[in-house]
Amino acid sequence: MTDSKPVYSRSISKVRSAHINIISPKHQNSFILENGQFEENDPFLFLAEDWFERGSFDVHPHRGIETVTYVMEGKLEHYDNTSSEKDELLAGDAQWMTAGRGVIHKEDPADGERVHSLQLWVNLPSKDKMTVPRYQNLRSANMPIRTEKGAVIRVFSGSSGDVHSPTKNYVPVTMVELTLEPGAAVKQDLPGSYNGFLYVLEGEGLFGSENTKGAKRQVLHLSRSENYEASEVAITAVTGLRVLLYAGEPLREPIAAYGPFVMNTEEQIREAFHDYQNGKFA
Repeated sequence: MTDSKPVYSRSISKVRSAHINIISPKHQNSFILENGQFEENDPFLFLAEDWFERGSFDVHPHRGIETVTYVMEGKLEHYDNTSSEKDELLAGDAQWMTAGRGVIHKEDPADGERVHSLQLWVNLPSKDKMTVPRYQNLRSANMPIRTEKGAVIRVFSGSSGDVHSPTKNYVPVTMVELTLEPGAAVKQDLPGSYNGFLYVLEGEGLFGSENTKGAKRQVLHLSRSENYEASEVAITAVTGLRVLLYAGEPLREPIAAYGPFVMNTEEQIREAFHDYQNGKFA
């Protein structure tokens, strides 16, 4: 006789539509997770979707966070102050950058390219905010893949079923992209303590234990399940469906945020500006 643990079937707690903003003729964006909703989205800080051409972003610093950049269309060049060489991210690639104690970088489309990307900011625990910067390039060709009937699941971080990603995390995070044929159904497993959400890239589907409807450009927040060790999210495609799921372990720590710096106190924010202005991000 086996001792099976109860699994919480997650529902959808909130649905919102993400609107597109015109920043300039070269740049449009959309806030999938809005900045400042830190307690609700913990451990995530925000998620931005961008359509942009060369010159939209200048060189800028970061401290105290990780950025996860997923390129969906185009070719993105990446430069930072830790190396004289440039990285290139192609469609389907992602980069997991740990800013830690400080990086100065720039992300720019290659000449003649228009890039469509998603960038997630993940908070770092207080004990790791001053860690050494690190880059992990997650290449599309090497992405772990789980396949089910009518479904392909790409695992950027964490796991899906028996498929595990080698991506290293300071904060445990599951990031998967699910592509389903019409009528296909899958379940994505998550630790019960994780907080998370889904973002529909294409199509329509039914999500969670109550079959909540979701369509393109909608964000669906998952119900919380902290009293269970294990949970799952049911997803059924009404039409061809492509959806991203992000979920992670909440930190429950104080946040002081200003621009590209996210720390725990206002004093640490002032220190970040002082260090940046005095060349200590080298």
